[in-house]
Amino acid sequence: MCTAATYKTKDFYMGRTLDYEFSYGEQITITPRNYEFDFRFAGKIKSHYALIGMAFVAEGYPLYYDAVNEKGLGMAGLNFVGNAAYEEALPEDETEVSQVAQFEFIPWILTQCATVAEAREELAAMRLTGTAFSEQLPTAQLHWIIADKDSCIVVESMKDGLHVYDNPVGVLTNNPPFPSQMFALNNYAGVSRKQPESTFAGVLQLDAYSRGMGGMGIPGDLSSQSRFVKVAFTKLNSISGEEEDESVSQFFHILGSVDQQRGCCEVTEGKYEITIYTSCCNTAKGIYYYTTYDNHQITAVDMHAENLDSDQLICYPLLSKGEVRWQNK
Repeated sequence: MCTAATYKTKDFYMGRTLDYEFSYGEQITITPRNYEFDFRFAGKIKSHYALIGMAFVAEGYPLYYDAVNEKGLGMAGLNFVGNAAYEEALPEDETEVSQVAQFEFIPWILTQCATVAEAREELAAMRLTGTAFSEQLPTAQLHWIIADKDSCIVVESMKDGLHVYDNPVGVLTNNPPFPSQMFALNNYAGVSRKQPESTFAGVLQLDAYSRGMGGMGIPGDLSSQSRFVKVAFTKLNSISGEEEDESVSQFFHILGSVDQQRGCCEVTEGKYEITIYTSCCNTAKGIYYYTTYDNHQITAVDMHAENLDSDQLICYPLLSKGEVRWQNK
């Protein structure tokens, strides 16, 4: 399970959690402008926008979980098991639209689109196929959030076609489909950051005996629908200063509201889903921040500190071991 969110102060931020029971060995991966992408159907791209994000690199190819390009457009794929369905690949002479394999969807969009508006244009003339990367890495069932500083959309490929939805809350989790996630917010129309007034009955005097009771009813379980509601409420009510440190700190607090602790979500006997990493990217500056389950110290990688005109991937392994800072020793 995963949760993605956007946040805007002076700059625009986008990130996600990866909640799973094991890691594939993902790394912070920078794809420079001249790394050659050889798309399965769309051909080769030798010059493109640079990307930074989290990826599992297989056979020299970055399989991105989430990424942002140098123009400020970000994208993340989240599990959508049971609902995702893709097109069968067609021979080139049988289709006039671009065919894109599911595993290359993120780089296909981010290498050539600078804005959500441009991504919409590409989506309107695209077939998303279920072509697998390899026998060892079968097709993942995903849906995607795409965002820039001005707008946000969700893309879902299902049995009845490809759907593109406006996302006014800038949040995405897993199932159910996005319209159902949005509809569920109606159940929480009465929650508030403010203390509640007693409206139960005029004949009773009921007291707000604790701070925070305006938010009573907001779910706290780890299901994807509940995480959507919790992060939407937290994000839309969040306040922070405009500076980078304050903005980044607040973003990690937003996604921290749905952090998964080992032992609370058993997926099979003895195996538990945890928040493997949480990311936050300043899309304007190209700085990718992250924490891991055992290392809550925020670590940063700046794509502009690298040679973005290179043709080779640049990878940084996750710093997963935490450190304790002593004040009296």
